[in-house]
Amino acid sequence: MKFLKQASRILAISFVGEVLKAVIPLSIPASVYGLVILLVLLCTGLLRVSQVREAALFLIEIMPVMFIPAAVGLTDAWPSLAPVFWPVVITVVFTTVLVMAVTGRATQFVIQRGKGKKDA
Repeated sequence: MKFLKQASRILAISFVGEVLKAVIPLSIPASVYGLVILLVLLCTGLLRVSQVREAALFLIEIMPVMFIPAAVGLTDAWPSLAPVFWPVVITVVFTTVLVMAVTGRATQFVIQRGKGKKDA
């Protein structure tokens, strides 16, 4: 019963994101609206982590399974993707390394800044 309540909360927030997507004329996906609403609720304390923890952990555990249909779709579209395969691979590798480097530098900056405030 607890899991059902937690999943219902997450689904209700996702539904509100869908409603916002239908009402607001922006090209933002409904899932992003839902995630922002969930973040705001968690940060303000209107929703406690314990109220969604188990359902959220379950969703995280099954997340890899959700990528299988997309991967199968890519194999079906191989004739269209074959001509651009190497440019896409190079772009993905380059941007992945770039994102990792920028994230690492930003993390180091935040950690150093936090240490400076503790020393002061």
